[in-house]
Amino acid sequence: MDIFKIIDKFQQIDGDAIGRLEYASRRHFMNRIGSKLASAAIPMAFASIVNKAFAQSAGAIDVLNYALTLEYLEDEFYKAGNAAAGLIPASDKVIFTQIGKHETQHVAFLVKALGAKAITKPSFDFTYKGGFADIFSNYKTFVTVSSALEDTGVRAYKGQAGALQMDPQILEYALQVHSVEARHAAVARRLAAAQLGNPAMKGWITGKEGAVPAIYAGEENMTQGGVNLKGLASKSDAAVTEAFDEPLTKEAVLAIAGPFIKP
Repeated sequence: MDIFKIIDKFQQIDGDAIGRLEYASRRHFMNRIGSKLASAAIPMAFASIVNKAFAQSAGAIDVLNYALTLEYLEDEFYKAGNAAAGLIPASDKVIFTQIGKHETQHVAFLVKALGAKAITKPSFDFTYKGGFADIFSNYKTFVTVSSALEDTGVRAYKGQAGALQMDPQILEYALQVHSVEARHAAVARRLAAAQLGNPAMKGWITGKEGAVPAIYAGEENMTQGGVNLKGLASKSDAAVTEAFDEPLTKEAVLAIAGPFIKP
């Protein structure tokens, strides 16, 4: 049995096969199975590697397309906002220009990672079915929505981390995007606080405080890892909630983002 001919066949059928076969190079494969491994054991070892690489593909693709939907939304939102004449003050233009560039890069990365399996970009209704009719003409509304989108995005990525535990490379990439989204959220929250005249709204989340409070359900949680931190070490309840950020389920995120997406 020539194991490397089989690997070559996988590569001929699927150009991304070697990328997903994490340890399928000749060197890594032999390091994994060990030079003294009996020939009879090689098929079993190879099957294990193939199953590891492909068994989680469907789940990973689902998560990546879910992330891509949100990135499409944010990318189009910032493109429209940055293109709207007179919307963003000169003092803040550089901020939203940079955030927009990041979102475009996130979309490009996810589309390339998914290849033919990437979903088509949907059409968007940024008025949120009429709830934000002046979103690209009123800076206060634009910043409010920006803050809400960014905070939702942070919680959305966190909510899917557990689903990617068996795909460590994809999880690593997702966390790299997550950390950038968190920086966007902090900046957007500060800008929104100033526009809304709400000094209680900081760059981090206290309780359920945010530009659109309805999307912060669960952020007031004070039990972490089964430990109730209420009153712990004489810290206020507000301080406890600030120390932890809560994930959002896929269903909750799509319920929040759904009105932006045209049927």
